[in-house]
Amino acid sequence: MRENRVKTIWKKGGVVLAGGVNIDSPYLAELIAHQGFDAIIVDTQHAPLDYKGMLSNLQAISTTPAIPIVRVGWNHPPLIMQVLDAGAYGVICPMVNSRADCEEFVKACYYAPKGYRSWGPIRGTLYGGPDYFEQANDTILPMIQIETIQAAEKLDEILSVPGLGGIYFGPGDMSITLGLHPQKAYEDPKLLTVVEKTLKACRKHNVLAGIMTPNAEFAKKVIGWGAQLVTPGSDIGFVRTGAAKALADFRAFAPAI
Repeated sequence: MRENRVKTIWKKGGVVLAGGVNIDSPYLAELIAHQGFDAIIVDTQHAPLDYKGMLSNLQAISTTPAIPIVRVGWNHPPLIMQVLDAGAYGVICPMVNSRADCEEFVKACYYAPKGYRSWGPIRGTLYGGPDYFEQANDTILPMIQIETIQAAEKLDEILSVPGLGGIYFGPGDMSITLGLHPQKAYEDPKLLTVVEKTLKACRKHNVLAGIMTPNAEFAKKVIGWGAQLVTPGSDIGFVRTGAAKALADFRAFAPAI
């Protein structure tokens, strides 16, 4: 089965750089994946992506060494199994707030006896290889989002769930549950305290610690606290930033009338 390089980099002590894909455009997903990211996270929670769009993006990403990870919309076993069958090597599940939530998610990612995933990897075997069944339980990376104060208060019991591979910290939703603005709280001590606590707890439980990062300075800070997967940005942000910079550069010598 094809190697999951995210797990390899993590276990060797490195940092995974994961780009994000939100737009239903296989070409754009392919373009971003070709930039050299270790992994690409395809977002089906907040982005305008249905199953066909997600599948097309996975096919585009598979033209590169980048490992495909999909964020599902909710902790719903059929959704989880469907993206795995489509070839995702990692699944991110949002709003996991208890040990029971985590157990339900993790079991949906594994074949028996570790879980209750149903057999039918219609594209998984094409991407992963003919020994998919024998290796899938050791290759797939189940990740949960720690993004509420309720989850932060139960870190040890959640992170100790057998089979959990990693977390992806959600600063936006965590900020909301802390009474902060989801776009303006990245340097707020209340949020940073929870971030640091969560990342250090991941190291204690040998769980991959991932987090959304708004800029390089924030990424450097959280890597120092134990983060081993960070997101430099996504397609929407890359396009927005690039377009804004190009316009500003040209406006400097070609002002509008």
